[in-house]
Amino acid sequence: MADATKYVPIGVSTNNHHFLTDLKSIFSILKARKTVTFAYTFTVVFVFVTVFLAFSPSSNASSPWFTNIFSSSTTTFDSHQSQFSSFFSFIFPNTSTINNETFKAPSLVNTTQTSANSSQDLVSAPKNSTLQANSTTLKEVGVKNQTTNATTYAANVSSSDSAFSAVKGVVSNNHTASLEKKQSKGKSSIEGDEWLKSMIKCDFFDGEWVKDDSYPLYDSGSCTDFFDEQFNCIRNGRPDKNYQKYKWKPKGCNLPRLDGRRMLDMLRGKRLVFVGDSLNRNMWESLICILRNAVKDKTRVYEANGRVHFRGEASYSFIFKDYDFTVELFVSPFLVQEWEMPDKNGTKKETLRLDLVGRSSDQYKNADIIVFNTGHWWTHDKTSKGEDYYQEGSHVYHELNVLEAFRKAITTWSRWVDTNVNPSKSLVFFRGYSASHFSGGQWNSGGACDSETAPIDNEKYLNEYPPKMRVLEKVLKYMKTHVTYLNITRMTDFRKDGHPSIYRKQNLSPEERKSPLLYQDCSHWCLPGVPDAWNEVLYAKLLMRQYQNQHQ
Repeated sequence: MADATKYVPIGVSTNNHHFLTDLKSIFSILKARKTVTFAYTFTVVFVFVTVFLAFSPSSNASSPWFTNIFSSSTTTFDSHQSQFSSFFSFIFPNTSTINNETFKAPSLVNTTQTSANSSQDLVSAPKNSTLQANSTTLKEVGVKNQTTNATTYAANVSSSDSAFSAVKGVVSNNHTASLEKKQSKGKSSIEGDEWLKSMIKCDFFDGEWVKDDSYPLYDSGSCTDFFDEQFNCIRNGRPDKNYQKYKWKPKGCNLPRLDGRRMLDMLRGKRLVFVGDSLNRNMWESLICILRNAVKDKTRVYEANGRVHFRGEASYSFIFKDYDFTVELFVSPFLVQEWEMPDKNGTKKETLRLDLVGRSSDQYKNADIIVFNTGHWWTHDKTSKGEDYYQEGSHVYHELNVLEAFRKAITTWSRWVDTNVNPSKSLVFFRGYSASHFSGGQWNSGGACDSETAPIDNEKYLNEYPPKMRVLEKVLKYMKTHVTYLNITRMTDFRKDGHPSIYRKQNLSPEERKSPLLYQDCSHWCLPGVPDAWNEVLYAKLLMRQYQNQHQ
């Protein structure tokens, strides 16, 4: 009674208290019966569903529901969390769940621009940038004290095959891993700012040829249909191949090995044009082969007019269809116009118009990259003597020194470049004089180089620097347009072993068979060979330009 009285509310009568007590008892009984009923019902349903799933599983054995119910005890909390996160992300795609905390995903700023400049990122990406970038982003979105998870997450992102992965709102640059992989294989080392500084300070053309068994850049048989017969020395019977196993090593830096695919990415949508003589054709064919070997579907690389021989026409153009890129050649051995004048006898005589650039100049003035050269044709008898040959306007010089004629021609070319080429759109290069190695005579008087199988190893045996190139350098100095001078004269002078010599063609004429040693080519270069190094220098210059533009 004491206990009953103890809990009677103040101000409530005894009768009322008994009434309330009876009501509570009735509700307690009803509540207990509902609980028991619910428990029995839940048990029956659970047993039924379990038996149904056990004997009638999903037709998809990998179904996540089936797997979760009947998997082994090794299933971790992280896997459940991952499934929940995926489900949650599906419903709320603009959020990201990390360790049971929900955050708004950071915006992917400038991803389009970053993707377009991916080849620039290949140059500049520092080591471990993927891990650093992801760790920084995780901190920015508010994840604290999750070092282990952040590291694991960053590692998973960096293993992606895509160049730029956006996973759970975190942007990752995956080029670093690819670059380090290539570096581990002995390829070019491109380390960002330090690399750029070393390249800017480096004289690319003061160095030596070093033996490197990883060369050549391509197999001689891979471009048989794209090489001029004159340059295909192995096919023409040359027995030795050591001349292919050299790379050019500047004293102050390491040239990056030419990566054809990266160069194609860099030149996507552009025109690269070579203008000059057959030595530029040598360089042009070398680059076509290097780039073509980097393309998966080689049927999508072809000459615009279906040509398979590259001598005799005024111009050629190779199309890389998948890259919307062309690499072209315009034949202009003097860079000024070859002309004809009526003679006193009523016949026509050949002259060289020192005041007019080549006829095809309007076709390439808007190209993105132009590589000019001239030199060898100025050594021929007609040009070196200069008698009744050089012309300006209607005046034909009875006699003119070849160096003066060369200066006039290069000045005409330089004025055309300054007037017609837009330096904000086009890069202009001038490749210097390529050394010849005729011994015992000139190209037309029995000169030979067929016995040469190794480069010159002593600088004192190199030739004097060509006076014409000094004239060229002086003209370039006073141009308004910046022209990058590829001064390959010294690097080629070492390579007396790299010429076709007697291996310049397969089918010799009857006269050539009698005296094959009298018909040698010690001016042009076998492919693979020396011109590949010229293209590696060009590639390095383009990488430097791209890297500087990216960081301005």
